[in-house]
Amino acid sequence: MPLNKACVGREYPPVTTTVTAEAAQAYARACNDNNPAYFDARSPGGIVAPPMFGVVVTWHSVMSAVMDLEIGADLLRLVHGQQDMRFLVPIRPGDTITSRAKIISIETRATGETMAVELAADNQNGDPVQRIVFGVFIRGGGRRAALAQARTAGIDRGEPLFSVAQQIDADQTVRYAAASGDHNPIHVDENVARMAGLPGTIVHGLCTMAFTSKAAIDKLCGGDPARLRRLAVRFSRPVRPGEIITTKIWSGGERGGHKIFAYETFNPSGQAVIQDGVAEVAA
Repeated sequence: MPLNKACVGREYPPVTTTVTAEAAQAYARACNDNNPAYFDARSPGGIVAPPMFGVVVTWHSVMSAVMDLEIGADLLRLVHGQQDMRFLVPIRPGDTITSRAKIISIETRATGETMAVELAADNQNGDPVQRIVFGVFIRGGGRRAALAQARTAGIDRGEPLFSVAQQIDADQTVRYAAASGDHNPIHVDENVARMAGLPGTIVHGLCTMAFTSKAAIDKLCGGDPARLRRLAVRFSRPVRPGEIITTKIWSGGERGGHKIFAYETFNPSGQAVIQDGVAEVAA
């Protein structure tokens, strides 16, 4: 059955989460991120949560949309296609974050369907902390068709400014599931992953994205996570536990007082796992 396009515009009840240092630091550890800003109270401005921790405080809002029976999404055919996150105010331990979800689009494509969920997260002061668009793809033509775009070569931008190699641990998906709240079995159960047409368990797309956020913060923000203002990606191919991923970053100019960078991330075979990556950094 196709997705129910009558659900476009539907809004879901707000979900409130109290942020603890333990939860934020568990998320950082699950992404192999030891930035002192997440652990050391002596850091300028005190401890902050990783920017990507926004996926934790908005997760239940995402699920309220994705699991909506009236939409009719087949979860075994669902893959995370895109993510666009704008970081407005740092999330800190003690914050109370209220998130809201809204279906903003459902579209039919040649190989399946897409759905986009808009997420708004505000803190206890009413300050917007993050604005997110969570995009999913419902495979209609099998895994081969779903990954067809991934075979398209990336744009040749010349030599990158930076190239960062990162090890994905063998137990990364288990640790990330516990810290993020995303217990989709395709990430932790080999049998379920193969039932879904995958070669085995795959790394959460948002975990891969969190690894690239660390690369951006380390190389582009001088280690200051508050300078990262936007991260947007298209997930083009699954990452397997135990692989080494390499992120290449190119300069993209400036816009609105922010420095813009383009990036792509590759698996050990040189295939892009993230394409169309964009990082915006405050000067």
